[in-house]
Amino acid sequence: MNAVVAAVAIMLVLSLSRIHVVVALIIGAISGGLIAGMSLDATIEAFNNGLGGGATVALSYATLGAFAVAIGKSGLAHALADRALALVGKQEDGSAVTGMRFLIIGLLLAVAISSQNILPIHIAFIPLVVPPLLYVMAKLNMDRRLVACVLTFGLITPYMFLPIGFGGIYLNEILVAKINANGVDASDLNVMKAMALPALGMLCGLLIAVFFSYRGGRDYDMDALTKAERVDASYSPRTLVMALVAIVTAFVVQLWLGSMILGALAGFVLFNLSGVVRWKEADDLFTEGMKMLAMIGFIMIAASGFAEVMRETGEIATLVDSSVATIGENKALAALLMLVVGLLITMGIGSSFSTIPIIAALYVPLALQLGFSPLAIVALVGTAGALGDAGSPASDSTLGPTAGLNVDGQHNHIWDTVVPTFLHYNLPLLGFGWLAAMVL
Repeated sequence: MNAVVAAVAIMLVLSLSRIHVVVALIIGAISGGLIAGMSLDATIEAFNNGLGGGATVALSYATLGAFAVAIGKSGLAHALADRALALVGKQEDGSAVTGMRFLIIGLLLAVAISSQNILPIHIAFIPLVVPPLLYVMAKLNMDRRLVACVLTFGLITPYMFLPIGFGGIYLNEILVAKINANGVDASDLNVMKAMALPALGMLCGLLIAVFFSYRGGRDYDMDALTKAERVDASYSPRTLVMALVAIVTAFVVQLWLGSMILGALAGFVLFNLSGVVRWKEADDLFTEGMKMLAMIGFIMIAASGFAEVMRETGEIATLVDSSVATIGENKALAALLMLVVGLLITMGIGSSFSTIPIIAALYVPLALQLGFSPLAIVALVGTAGALGDAGSPASDSTLGPTAGLNVDGQHNHIWDTVVPTFLHYNLPLLGFGWLAAMVL
């Protein structure tokens, strides 16, 4: 068996068996290295060499967690939740409750989409907005699996379709640049046209989750929710204004310097200077915030080590070559196999942004040889990279929603986020991505 396929399969089986994702990634990486014929020492060395690749992301999430706790201390998110709870209390019939559910879904979807393009803060908004709304969701009997699907849609679809913010990085700086570097001039192509059908597949998955899969209610333990409150929910007009000023400051610094770390630190310091966070509390709050997103950081670090081992095995190219041997001149089968291989790679690495450079060098010459148009090549490579971001245990697009939804221990990362997002997004994306490659 190909070492990459084996490593990803081992990692996924262990994760589905409720083994912690970090442990599953380590075991999967070592197993993949050994299956590929690498020595144990060489495998561990490759894994260690890759760990540094996730350090910046991990530190970014740690500081964002501290900033999130400071915003929680200001009471901004709780003010929004109290307003929503007051509206819930006024609802007397089922249609009104349904309306409140859709209002919350629409709010979360709008914020998630904005976090990729308008204000590119990625998952940083989740620990700010979601935990205070959990009580409201529980009163409405909202299924958190639905919320996970909504958030993941908003975290992925904008960057794979809109060339703004993170989408500008994914589509222009990575996808188009790597396709250009491998022999196809994609500079003047309309990337939105190329990725329209794959994005439509994501939308279909979202609609299925909202109107069919999770439209029913689900009960949660209200006592556990109450115990999960981590910060004082009291607030005043002054603390709310300072929270808004701190958020704007963090955004401006991040966009100015291109650093989430410095942006979050600027916002946290402003909370200190304003007195919303007292100096004697600052150290404890910062530590609490870092712990809140520490799991994401460690998983991203472990995923970087996993990815480095996969590269060192040299069997990613072997996996693609074996697919080529199976394909022959069959374009339809070629498109399908390239997408499936992209799914496997991204599921293991956990990052679509990191997958594109790996597969572009192999896919572009193959697609040219088989007669795919430049627009179809963009759709094929772009979809192959995005496949697996939803539904990967190591992706921040699934880790982020879990971090917000599991503050009371009632939302399992694998079964309540990973499996639902895999089924609702990867399968439609696979079908619509294949269709785009065939018709463009």
